[in-house]
Parts: sequence; structure tokens; C-alpha cells
Amino acid sequence: MTAPTSVARLICNESTARRLATYFSECLDPDDTACAAFEGEDGRWQLAIHFRETPNETALRALMELGADTDAAEALTIEPVEAADWVAEGLAGLAPVRAGRFVVHGAHDRAKLRPNEIGIEIEAALAFGTGHHGTTRGCLLALDDMVKRRRPRRVLDIGTGSGVLAIAAAKILRTPIVASDIDLVAVTAAKSNTRLNRVAPWITLAHAVGTRSHAIKAGAPYDLIFANILLGPLMRLAVAVKHLTAPGGRVVLSGLLPSHANAALAAYRAQGLVLEKRIPLDGWMTLVLKNS
Repeated sequence: MTAPTSVARLICNESTARRLATYFSECLDPDDTACAAFEGEDGRWQLAIHFRETPNETALRALMELGADTDAAEALTIEPVEAADWVAEGLAGLAPVRAGRFVVHGAHDRAKLRPNEIGIEIEAALAFGTGHHGTTRGCLLALDDMVKRRRPRRVLDIGTGSGVLAIAAAKILRTPIVASDIDLVAVTAAKSNTRLNRVAPWITLAHAVGTRSHAIKAGAPYDLIFANILLGPLMRLAVAVKHLTAPGGRVVLSGLLPSHANAALAAYRAQGLVLEKRIPLDGWMTLVLKNS
């Protein structure tokens, strides 16, 4: 999308930049904004929010105060930029993200993959949900660690976004994957990315609310389920996820602040799942659970 834009920036540490990028991605309209956390050429980390139209400065600073603090709200800079392909620029400014053997990258970094790394390429035009924050990275680390001991045969990715986790699972496992999202735009983006990564034959995509999909039910029971969403939906899905998980199967929950992790854990423990591992990363928490 090419249009005149404004950009809001905040210089901060890496974990804060990544956390705020996720926070603003959830607060702002993804059709009109692109959020990124990245390390600049000067070595400092920053949050950058690109806007298709000039933002309401008062409202934006109020959101920053809620997501961080008053000092951050005051330090936020907002300035106009020239017309540009702002989504492509947002992805181009991000370094490849490494999580175990997985590397999430744009086309501009395709040639930089190291031997034995598993590349997951995300199209610049579909840059929302590129894995550049702790929630997705935590899930990728969980997957990389898990497959060293067992190889799940059936995988479900609830809230697939741009398809990063489904693509990662398909590449490392070469087994059927079902991936769903409540957002039809996300499903379209994920479908494009599965083709780009040459794993489309392994992945069935579904436009679904929660687990309400024939494709999801047809693929059950699952040896591995990813649910990288938010606390409320995670808790509401606990019963359904339990029924979809094979005995001995694993469930990876993410999209959680550390303060929310115990609430999510309690909901799943009530269904007979037990905690195997916590992965704290960039101000977020990923939980790995086992179905007893």
C-alpha cells in the first residue's frame, strides 16, 4: 500500500520495544497501521508505528501511557514521512528473527540463512504477525525443543495470523497441519505465505471462530495444539482444546503477559492438562502443557 504516512517512534530497550509493538498491534487498526520493534543502525532499539493517515496525537499518547508509563508517552515522537510503501518498509527494517533452528525473515534476507536453519519467509505486503515479538518466538522455541524428543503427527494452530507457526511445523515435521483464524484477512495472508514457503500441500486453512470449524474437528485428535491468542479467548477455549488434544499430546499457549499466565494455567489444569514448561521472553509468557 503506497500512501503518505506519519510515523511515531519511541527509543527504549529491546523487551519494551517488542512488547509495545504487540500491544499497539492489538490496539490499532491493522488496515491503517504497521507496528515494528527493531534495532537501529546506532544499536538502540525502538518502537516504530507507521500510520496511513495522521494519528490523533492525544489518543496515541494516552494509549502509550496505558501500555507503558507517562515518561514513555511524553518521549514518543510523531512526524510525517514522505509517501512510501510503508508495510514493506516496516518489514525491511526488521532483522531476521531466530528462535532455535527457525528464522523468520523477509525476502530481503532470504540469502542470509545459515546452513541447517529453517527459514520462514513472510511477504512484506502481509507483514502483520511476522513473529517479531516474544509470543510467536516463544512458540517457535517450544516447537524446536519439542521435536528433538518427539514428532507430533497431527498439529493445530489456533489464531494462525500470518501462518508462521503452521509453516514452521509443516517444514520441520512434514505432517498435516490445520490452521485457523477468526480474521478472514489473516487466513488469506497465511494462505499466501504457505505457498511462498512451499508448504501449502501440508496445511489446511480455516476461517473459524475458536474451534468451530469442520476442518478442525475432522483433524482431531491433535498431538500438538498452538493457541497464540489472548487470555480471554484462551480461557474460553480450555474445554474445547482439551477435547481436541490426543492423550499425551502437548498444548502450547501464548499471547500471555506473565501476570496472566497463572489464570490461563488454572483453566487448563482444571481440564486435566499439566504444566511442562514456562518460556518467559520479551515481557511475554509461553506455556507448554501436556494432556494427561
